[in-house]
Amino acid sequence: MPTSTWSPPDHWTRITAIDAHTAGEPLRIFTSGLPDFPGATMLAKRRYAKGRWDRLRTATMWEPRGHADMYGAILTEPVTRDGHAGVLFVHNEGFSTMCGHGVIALAQVGVETGLLTGEPTLEDPSVLEIRLDTPAGRVTAFARQEEGQVVEVWFHNVPSFVYARDRRVTVDGLGMVRLDVAFGGAFYAFCRAEEVGVGLQPENFRELIDVGMRIKRSVMANLPIRHPVEPDLSFLYGTIFTGPARNPAHHSRNVCIFADGEVDRSPTGTGVSARAALHFARREIGLGEPFTVESILGTTFSGTVVETTTFAGQPAVIPQISGSAYICGRNELLIDPDDPLAYGFLLR
Repeated sequence: MPTSTWSPPDHWTRITAIDAHTAGEPLRIFTSGLPDFPGATMLAKRRYAKGRWDRLRTATMWEPRGHADMYGAILTEPVTRDGHAGVLFVHNEGFSTMCGHGVIALAQVGVETGLLTGEPTLEDPSVLEIRLDTPAGRVTAFARQEEGQVVEVWFHNVPSFVYARDRRVTVDGLGMVRLDVAFGGAFYAFCRAEEVGVGLQPENFRELIDVGMRIKRSVMANLPIRHPVEPDLSFLYGTIFTGPARNPAHHSRNVCIFADGEVDRSPTGTGVSARAALHFARREIGLGEPFTVESILGTTFSGTVVETTTFAGQPAVIPQISGSAYICGRNELLIDPDDPLAYGFLLR
């Protein structure tokens, strides 16, 4: 077949992206075509993007270019003197505050494609340190290379902490549910899957969405979520169900239902960070003691508390999360302004 020489009209919007996945969870990394997002902080950039350019989020995350569980990353200029880049994360509901699987994919894809530059660490020149400014704060990623390829990625997250332990809320159709709330770049409600009668396998997908969203709505209605420093971070992002691992070599399995009913295919980097804070507070893990968490697919992230600290006067930890990402596509997305569905729609 002959190669087409067609080009879209000049008045169409063209957006390019590299698609990747981390442990099965998608990440669309935008490489051109988006506007600048001004602001002295990443939270200010996030507010500007939410207020002025949300239709580009829906156009690129929703159908027909995306789907209900799509996820994206927008690289910006850093807002700190020593930062290598800023990043905004987007999904079906809006703009998140941090994303662990996104950081892993950005480090892997960014280094391999030249989108991101880092600095060799003093301890090991084969490891690049990449300092990212996120709405939740500074996140530092590390990418170890062998023969020009990234073979290992991990990151140090923002201070993570326990917000509420052993709370009980009444949930429609479930009655009283026992849960914890912790922060790992976003707030999550954690509950035992067996206690609410759900499985953690792919065939439980729709039931997990239903029960997870019911729990999320109940927590939001009954437990005020207040970040100790930033009001823009004061919201519950998702529900995480925990249970036994399928692989006896692993610590556990969890499934995160976040945003507007998205199911994380990965173990959730910010969720594992929040779990690290919970397990450490309960003395179930010690400093430097790794634990490996499975996703709904059986893919894994490993978490470790690498440092203890305080945040706004309360005990916190610095979690290290490791995982792997893979490139799966390169796109040019086109928006025809005359298309009645130009800015997307969602069906489940």
